[in-house]
Amino acid sequence: MGKARGKTSKPGSVRIIGGMWRRRRVAIAPGSELRPTPDRVRETLFNWLDPTLHGARCLDLYAGTGVLGFEALSRGAAAAVLVERDARSASALERLRDELRAEAEIVNADAEAYLARPGIGRFDIVFVDPPYQSVATPVLESLLARLAAGARIYLERERGGEWPDIARLRWVRRSRAGSVEFGLGEVVA
Repeated sequence: MGKARGKTSKPGSVRIIGGMWRRRRVAIAPGSELRPTPDRVRETLFNWLDPTLHGARCLDLYAGTGVLGFEALSRGAAAAVLVERDARSASALERLRDELRAEAEIVNADAEAYLARPGIGRFDIVFVDPPYQSVATPVLESLLARLAAGARIYLERERGGEWPDIARLRWVRRSRAGSVEFGLGEVVA
């Protein structure tokens, strides 16, 4: 009996699952410790974001493969900033941006250092998918100064532990898939 084929990516790649770049494969560097957001989780996330995505300015703080930022652009976001601290991964993001002719700025920096920069502007949607050993609360608190009421923050983390409780951030959706826990928050006034 053969294995059932589901909506998953091949080892060494992840695919954009919707929009104008649908089915486009994004390579994962061999030996990297990147942990791309699974297809099933991204499908749920972008269903949640659908009413607010068109024309949005997005920030992918721990870009890795860039699949969240490029998926947002593929589905109608106006622009995206992808922040990645690993220079090799940031170079791969620049190549992919150029191939797709995407409206994306690639920044080779640490997420917290990026948020401390003056003049980075405001964002409508932010993707926060840090390495699992990281504590997301300080980054989420820093983000609030950059976001207007109504902005959305997506958080993905390893399952378990307490979910962040942060003033001005109301979690409107939460779910789990395997070892992943994820949620969508809305910035309130």
